[in-house]
Amino acid sequence: MTDAVFSRTDERLGRFAVRPVEPVADTELLHGWVTHPKSVFWMMQDAEPGDVQREFAAIDANPHHDALLGLYEGRPAFLVERYDPAHSELAGRYAARPGDVGMHFLVAPTETPIHGFTRAVLTTVMELLFSEPANQRVVVEPDVRNQAVHTLNASVGFRVVDTVALPDKHAYLSTCTREQYLAAREGVFTAAAEAKE
Repeated sequence: MTDAVFSRTDERLGRFAVRPVEPVADTELLHGWVTHPKSVFWMMQDAEPGDVQREFAAIDANPHHDALLGLYEGRPAFLVERYDPAHSELAGRYAARPGDVGMHFLVAPTETPIHGFTRAVLTTVMELLFSEPANQRVVVEPDVRNQAVHTLNASVGFRVVDTVALPDKHAYLSTCTREQYLAAREGVFTAAAEAKE
């Protein structure tokens, strides 16, 4: 099994880490996640295992896109994709800047949700992306109907800048600079500290 390439410890929930997706070895796991009814916005509801393997093999072969399996306390729990927006379907559809990095994330479906878990996953993803000094702004394009993720994104500093028509959806193009993320993170830490007083 591939070693973790990034990890962080959440003060409340524990250890999160990511490792590269292994397209063959992870097919069964990822197929179960992306075809689950709760993963409708991942747009792979009807995918067969072979489709999932081909999708992640193509990502693995793409120098401008990679996929990472997220672990919580050592167990698979989420999926992250990061990509260069200049080499994606966003190319020419927004005002790109040097230092932009695109991102998708998916939390594994579970029967036993943990309060604050999805926020901790997104925080892990943002920390991963901003651990690379060259990355100055994260770009996302969630489906306009995905209200839960819009609220979550806003909580870590994302701002909607436009609505874009992509081949398979209408999306809220949203961005979060390093400064916006740090300000949002500081606000969360301050609120937590005040709650303890």
